[in-house]
Amino acid sequence: MKKKILYFVLPMSAILLLVFACPGCSGIATGITKVTDAITQPTAREVYAREFKGNEALFNQWEMVYKNAISDSLEVNLPYGEKGVFNEGIPTAYSYSVKMDEGEVLVAEILKDSVNQRVFTDIFEYDGAGFNHLKTFEPGAEDISIEVGSSGIYKVIIQPEMAANTNFFINIYKKPLLNFPVLGKGNAAVMSFWGMERDGGKRTHEGIDIFAKKGTPVIAVADGTISRTGNHGIGGKQVWQRVSGYSLYYAHLDSVVAQSGLTVKAGDTLGFVGNTGNAKFTPPHLHFGIYKGYSGAVNPLPFVYETAKVKAGTFSKNFAGKTIRVKGNANLRKGPQTTFGIIGSVAANDIVTLLGESNDWLHIQTASNQKAFLHKSLVKAAK
Repeated sequence: MKKKILYFVLPMSAILLLVFACPGCSGIATGITKVTDAITQPTAREVYAREFKGNEALFNQWEMVYKNAISDSLEVNLPYGEKGVFNEGIPTAYSYSVKMDEGEVLVAEILKDSVNQRVFTDIFEYDGAGFNHLKTFEPGAEDISIEVGSSGIYKVIIQPEMAANTNFFINIYKKPLLNFPVLGKGNAAVMSFWGMERDGGKRTHEGIDIFAKKGTPVIAVADGTISRTGNHGIGGKQVWQRVSGYSLYYAHLDSVVAQSGLTVKAGDTLGFVGNTGNAKFTPPHLHFGIYKGYSGAVNPLPFVYETAKVKAGTFSKNFAGKTIRVKGNANLRKGPQTTFGIIGSVAANDIVTLLGESNDWLHIQTASNQKAFLHKSLVKAAK
């Protein structure tokens, strides 16, 4: 065994000596780096750090801005949009905490004028004590999204490379994990919600009711397997579908076409809307429920509820400079509305750095490096 290790180490040592002794052998060095990277799988940030050889202090400053962003307090409501210009040579990180529910998918889009300028994106989850890293996305990744495994607070951090100087539009929104279960219907058809009282308060509604004409197709919300079908109990004619760690329940059907053990694709017809079971005296509707392992029923609404997505064209850009001047004493807020808490203040004639604009609110950074939101009426162009 020792001989085998020596047979490998000695040739590699010889190659390394050749690289260091031969300034013109950069191709060999590049090849070795590629082989090493294939084994060690460095992160995009670690690869980016190599570009700062001889200027490590600048990279450390860029990295420190990222670490500080993990613990800042900025919040936004979704959907959220922000337009601006990345400030070249100024280490910056854009961070946004958002509330998410189980069954939703968190999505971040970064649109840039230049596709060659890199942007590093990370998503974190709050565990009650701090933010835990969930996922890093490669610069240039088109699909920056993550399925939310549990309801709570999540943070998106977007950090441009030091040389970035392009116009940008940040679009953060959420979408449902599953498709809508009644063909041709949407949010407006949901008329009975999770947690509502049933039987005079003896029980609560463990699902949502989606109203539609009798005979409207009920469709699979995702790929999965039909675990069972039947006609019994308060659910009447029903279909159970297994999807990942969830059991999906389609009830009160007029008729069932799915069969137990059948593998289905999203959009396949499982049955048709009706009012069987204990719904025989109510208008036709689908009762849709979701059960998670041994923990029981969960609110299915976030899994299927479609939410809005902002458009870049609806956002104006009011300030051209990198800095702006405060008109008078003003409060800084943790989010782009007066309903968000006050986290500081600025005084008349203070100069702040403009990071971006979100409708009437400005995303700014003070001279002490505090990030906050400030209403546009409280500032003017710096001269």
